[in-house]
Amino acid sequence: MFVSLIGNAIFITIVVLIAVRKLITPPSLANPQVVSVSNPVLTPQPISGERHHLSYQQWLDLLGQEAKIAAENPPGELYILLGDSISLWFPAHFLPPGNWLNQGISGETTAGLRLRLDILDQTKPKAIFLMVGINDLLQGVRPKTVLANQKQTIRYLKRVHPNTVIVVQSILPHGAETATWEGRKKLIETPNAEVRKMNQSIKEMAKSEGVVYLDLYSLFANEQGNLRIELSTDGLHLNAEGYKLWRLAMDIGKQLTID
Repeated sequence: MFVSLIGNAIFITIVVLIAVRKLITPPSLANPQVVSVSNPVLTPQPISGERHHLSYQQWLDLLGQEAKIAAENPPGELYILLGDSISLWFPAHFLPPGNWLNQGISGETTAGLRLRLDILDQTKPKAIFLMVGINDLLQGVRPKTVLANQKQTIRYLKRVHPNTVIVVQSILPHGAETATWEGRKKLIETPNAEVRKMNQSIKEMAKSEGVVYLDLYSLFANEQGNLRIELSTDGLHLNAEGYKLWRLAMDIGKQLTID
């Protein structure tokens, strides 16, 4: 069943108000669980450290090991986060309740992600949350190619994980001229109007493929359509408040789409 979280004014107002009132992590998130290499369930680790300075191949090897552990020692209700650095740096203690396998890799593209899905074949997640595409746009990859890669990814996940809810999340806006990220020039050369257009195509594709579409763009954008400065560290990546808002949106997505 396809469910779209429309980014209209009412929805945005409700979620933002909730976010403002719940800036402190709710009691239910006091002890989240995260799948990791050394132990299926570990105390959440900070987003900085050697883990985030690995080569792409090292990341593939590490994520493969984590996926293998999750498959051989099912942690219960498993959720998977698929994407690039924005997903990678999602603080474990901000994630919704459940056992999470974070499969984000810094700099990931739709083509790269599509080619590494097989490491998840033996896992049995309840839901997979996917967000990828901004790096493609910044590299000048044609929207048509981005969409084709997304479609292949979704079809693969649906075929291999038929009992899993697939949640396709929109690409987030960026800070444009206000960004301080080292690749600021690329952001300015890739207007958010292009991101919005890409998201519309992703939304339509998600509907045709019968998977869930979660509109995050509308929640994170200001009146100019750029990433809200109070939710970001550099105009591209999120800060703690940004991840808290994302978590709230994921909660809503889970409540609406997962039995």
